[in-house]
Amino acid sequence: MLSMTNLYRETAILPPATPPLDGGRRADVLVIGAGFTGLSTALHLAESGVDVVVVDAEEPGFGASGRNGGQVNPGLKPDPDAVERAFGPARGRRMNGFAGSAPAFVFDLIERLGIACDARRNGTLRAAVQPRHVAAVRRTAAQWIARGAPVEYLEADAIERATGTRRYRGALLDRRGGDLNPLSYARGLARAAISAGAHIHGGTRVEALVRGAGAWEARTARGTITAAQIVIATNGYTDALWPGLERTIVPVWGAIAATRPLADTQAGTLLPSRSVLYESGAITVYYRIDAAGRLLIGGRGPLREVEAPAELPHLVAYARLLWPQLAGVEWSHAWGGRLAMTTDHFPHVHEPADGILACLGYNGRGVALASALGAQLARRVRDRGADIEIPITTPQTIPLHAAWPLAVRAAIWRGRVADYLGL
Repeated sequence: MLSMTNLYRETAILPPATPPLDGGRRADVLVIGAGFTGLSTALHLAESGVDVVVVDAEEPGFGASGRNGGQVNPGLKPDPDAVERAFGPARGRRMNGFAGSAPAFVFDLIERLGIACDARRNGTLRAAVQPRHVAAVRRTAAQWIARGAPVEYLEADAIERATGTRRYRGALLDRRGGDLNPLSYARGLARAAISAGAHIHGGTRVEALVRGAGAWEARTARGTITAAQIVIATNGYTDALWPGLERTIVPVWGAIAATRPLADTQAGTLLPSRSVLYESGAITVYYRIDAAGRLLIGGRGPLREVEAPAELPHLVAYARLLWPQLAGVEWSHAWGGRLAMTTDHFPHVHEPADGILACLGYNGRGVALASALGAQLARRVRDRGADIEIPITTPQTIPLHAAWPLAVRAAIWRGRVADYLGL
């Protein structure tokens, strides 16, 4: 096995120039974080004529936005009925409609901007192995069908035709979903935002936020940005910049292994439908066949960076369980990154102070949700308090947050045992 890192860095479109900030700068809005949330926010602000600056400690797409599984999945993590119970029928319906249409927002944005990122509207499969999870998938399918979504429930034979494996007992097919090269998408958003007038600075970490006379000062190692409004969009890489914000989410490491491009005859037997798939269970495994015919399979990994497929033997072994014909196939790449989970499994939007807006916690569904929420955040900022589809909530810190690495390891162990036993 070759010891390589993120496949997307070899296959993505070239990044735009985003030089570090050097000196002072004034702007209407400062966005901190150049992932999908921050880039979409900046793009939509700039297209409205707002003077916006984006800074990132690394570069656009460095975090989960450039490392994820490339799945553009519809909906929130909780089922539609649960969303409406939690937020009430009216607000819940709005949230379900917004999240369900988020993939269309992404694909339409890609088409409008002409971003070359291998985008395909090929559907999402949510598949189950254990009877308990089969029942849950059936319920989810029924709830979306009742709301008029293009969703259907598949029995075992239909799933085998779609996936090329007999492992699954039930699945829902949601035709709103699809896939893309996420790093190309992030870089395309960055380039479009710059073309619209936004200024993006990589290698620029904000070290402090200080309230000034009617504005905020964001202090970096090489300069200060003064802005009336700040959008914090750092998700799984959120740190102590804003007091307590990092303790409202749990950072979880995802990991992905990829094969070399498979021969057409072999690639055709894996996921013949070319829909993306994620499993229903306590520990989610997800996979897709990319535009070059590679299998990309992801799941929970070690709580650190990953650089070689040998570090992810459980994913390689599982892929061979699904498709024994993969025996002997070369696994060429492996990588990982941090995403943000919330205790209620909803994305969180906060306004902890006047002029501060924060959005984080996509629970593994950030490609579609973060992109669509960027436009919502832009409207909130531009129209000074306009109502948006995801409600503004008060930040709630997680008790004993400092113990999150131990808690995550324990949760993964419990989840794997529960999935194995069908609990």
